[in-house]
Amino acid sequence: MNNGVMVSTEGIVKNYISGDETLHILRGINFTIPCGLSAAISGRSGSGKSTLLNILGGLDRSDGGKAFVGGIEITALQEKNLSVYRSKKVGFIFQFHYLLKDFTALENVMLPAYMAGMKKNEAFERARELLADMRLIDRAGHFPSQLSGGERQRVAAARSMVNDPDLILADEPTGNLDPDNSALVTELLYAGAEKWGKTLLVVTHDEKLAARASSRYTLENGLLSASVRGH
Repeated sequence: MNNGVMVSTEGIVKNYISGDETLHILRGINFTIPCGLSAAISGRSGSGKSTLLNILGGLDRSDGGKAFVGGIEITALQEKNLSVYRSKKVGFIFQFHYLLKDFTALENVMLPAYMAGMKKNEAFERARELLADMRLIDRAGHFPSQLSGGERQRVAAARSMVNDPDLILADEPTGNLDPDNSALVTELLYAGAEKWGKTLLVVTHDEKLAARASSRYTLENGLLSASVRGH
C-alpha cells in the first residue's frame, strides 16, 4: 500500500456572516489521512462537518488555511481547475442519493465516466463491475423509483467510484436508512474502498459506520480532535 498522505489540511478556517454576527464554523483544522485508509468525522449537527467535507471536495471555499488532496493544493485552485478536480479526483456520496430518475441504475453509474471522456463500452463495463461489488447487478436495469432506499444509496456509492477517484467523500451516507440497510451500505462502502485502494472520509452520526474507519475524529466548537480509534 502507498504510505503517502492523501489528505492534509493546515489551519483551515471558515466563517459565516449572519446579520451583525460572525459565526466561526472552522477555527483552524489540521489533520491528515494516509493514502488508502479511512477516517470518520463525528459531531453535532451544525458543527461544520459537512462544511469541511465540501471544502475538501472543492464545493466550498475556506477563508484561511490550506488543504491538499493527492499533493494538489485545492485551496489555491481556480474554478476551472476545481471543476476538473471534482470530476477526476473525488467521488461524492451524500445523504440523498441524487440519482437521475429517468436513467437506470447502470446508466446513473456510468454517466459520470462517459461525461468525463471514458469510452462508452468501458464506462458500461466499469459500471457493471461496481454494481456487482455493491450486490446490485440484478438491479442494473431498474430505475431509481423501482429501488429501495438502501439500493439507491448503493448505486450512489458505485457511482462515486466510477471515475477512479483518489478520494471518496461520504456525507451521512446512511443517514436516511434503517439499521439493516445502514449495515449493508457500511459493509459494502468500506469493502469497495479497500478493493479499489480508495481513501475514504465519512462524516456521520452513525456509530457503526464511524467505528469501521481507520481513524476517528470529533468536530466540536470549530476544532477537530482525534477520538476513539475504529476497529
